Amino acid sequence: MSKKTAAAPAPSPKGKVFGFLPDDNPPVGAMLSLGFQQFLTMFPATVLVAVLTKFDIGITLLASGLGTIVALLVSKRKIPMYYGSSFSYMAVIMTVMSKFAPDCYNSTAVYCPDGVRIVQVGIILTAVFEILFGLLIMRVGKAVLDRILPPIITGSMAMVIGIALANAALGNAGNWAAPEVASKTWAVAFITLIATILFSVYLQGKGLVGMLPILFGAIFGYIVAYFFGLVSFAKVTEAAWFELPKFTIPAFEKPEAWGMALSIALIFIATVPESTAHLYQMSLYIDELAAEMGRKPYNIKELIGLNLVADGSDDIVVGLLGGCAGTNYGENNSLMAITRNYSTSVLMTAGAMAIIFGFFGKLVALVNTLPAAVVGGLSIYLFGVIGMQGVALIQSEKVNLFDPKQLAVGAVILICGIGGNLALPNGLFPFTVPYLFPNGIPAIVFAAIVGILINTIFLIFKTPEVRGG
Repeated sequence: MSKKTAAAPAPSPKGKVFGFLPDDNPPVGAMLSLGFQQFLTMFPATVLVAVLTKFDIGITLLASGLGTIVALLVSKRKIPMYYGSSFSYMAVIMTVMSKFAPDCYNSTAVYCPDGVRIVQVGIILTAVFEILFGLLIMRVGKAVLDRILPPIITGSMAMVIGIALANAALGNAGNWAAPEVASKTWAVAFITLIATILFSVYLQGKGLVGMLPILFGAIFGYIVAYFFGLVSFAKVTEAAWFELPKFTIPAFEKPEAWGMALSIALIFIATVPESTAHLYQMSLYIDELAAEMGRKPYNIKELIGLNLVADGSDDIVVGLLGGCAGTNYGENNSLMAITRNYSTSVLMTAGAMAIIFGFFGKLVALVNTLPAAVVGGLSIYLFGVIGMQGVALIQSEKVNLFDPKQLAVGAVILICGIGGNLALPNGLFPFTVPYLFPNGIPAIVFAAIVGILINTIFLIFKTPEVRGG
């Protein structure tokens, strides 16, 4: 489809309709203002993941912007998506960090390059899985994906991932704090939590501000933490205005990196339905706007395979540079629906802004002053939402929980994933696999493997049909 340059989209027969479709190029002023809104919308959550996992914030921003631009080009600018940091990978990444960079990760350090290098190998393997799945779907159709990864697997895995992060959320909130400041950190954490919830509920539907409850919650918590004496600006004054982001090379030469890579990569199971749902939502809104403008529908919902290839392209970029594992952002999709702007040019502008801001040393240093208590308060809410989204996925797909097959798959994933993290030493099942899992299989990965295996048995050997009651 050819690129169009338009001062304003063509009017429909019913009157002038404002908005921008994927192949529209808005005027410069609109391009910059809409692009900055997209950047601002992705910023809080993308940066928070970097803070929690001790990745470099500058390179995370840069990789997010560059990854978005590359993904848009791979999709031939047909699919308007912005890519930010994914929360889904955090539980496994934190396990990798605590195992292979414990001295750094368990300290007050804000960046752990040795752990990042190992995680990068896993992110790149994730990209390979996503691209292969995308190419498979482009060849044989989405029905194959739905059979291999039905909603009971993806929804249950989302629940496991969210709840597995509870220890990290409560640890930052105050459980890991020194006894003399624990009461302050717990207070700040729960004040931040309540404020963020109130912002998310009462600002809903209020335009751009309704898209930024996490940012507002973080700012509010930050101010409270300052008066509690938990904020220091020393590193901000020391930081340079412009600073080269901390690029790292994936640790391909380390055997342990390949062992943990599969653990990280298998989490893509939980992100596939999220990405697909975003595509369907965007397709609906875009085609509705196209109809109002008297233009042909774009039908991007038919590009599920290409969408996953674009997801993988983003992860290749962030994996090679040292940024956090990515996903296309629902927050940005919602902003596009509100502003009626689906221009891929605007998203590429936002990506360029993220690249530029990645070089702002003062900004990176300021974000790193965010107290653990504030991070903990935000995390209690965000990680819980990940778990609840798994429940929502199962509900929305009308999974029949009166069916013993569905119950079996979901039950095993929940107990192995959640129970394994709680009850087993280091969250590892004692099944060793030479080279890949020499010390045991991480609970989240084991839960995914067993769930897929049980579902595969049901696919091979036909079972009686069960109707819900």
